[in-house]
Amino acid sequence: MTQDNKTEDSLIAPQTVAQLVALAQLGDREAFGALFERYRSGIVALAMRRVRNADEAEELAQDVFIQAMQKINQLRVPAAFGGWLRQIVHRMAINRATRSRHAVACDPETLEATCYAVGTPDAFAQDREQAEAVRDSIDRLGSLDQQTLTAFYLHSKSLIEMSDEFDAPIGTIKRRLHVARKRLQKEMKEDMLQAV
Repeated sequence: MTQDNKTEDSLIAPQTVAQLVALAQLGDREAFGALFERYRSGIVALAMRRVRNADEAEELAQDVFIQAMQKINQLRVPAAFGGWLRQIVHRMAINRATRSRHAVACDPETLEATCYAVGTPDAFAQDREQAEAVRDSIDRLGSLDQQTLTAFYLHSKSLIEMSDEFDAPIGTIKRRLHVARKRLQKEMKEDMLQAV
């Protein structure tokens, strides 16, 4: 190919989005690269509005273009490429947000140690002592009372979940919970009397 042919090819190169998309659908990587260059900054800006983190927005934009390149043959109206790309951004941002929410379980002591304290150091120390007293009182209860209180208060299980776990009717679970609370209250009163 001569220099003149290269110049002629660059002069007749497609300029519209529809033409670039049509070529990209035929497997022309340069055409897709041109689409990438045209839309990259807008897609990154849109991703930034969705994820509110520059690094994550860049990563999301790259994922969007990879997805677009893989599925460009599904685009029926080549001129609608920009809107199609924005839809991919919105969908992938939502997917990313829902996947990144991880519930983290931890024991009460760890949670207590990592929580931001509000109030005075004296109030914090008093709350910590009270929490320790409650845990100590629970430890002195019977096995069934401990399991019932732990399931309901520490593991946040519903009465229905507890009914399934303990293989007992909900009415029985309610009664066990009521009895366990009363026994815990009695244990805690005895501790307070001993402390005085």
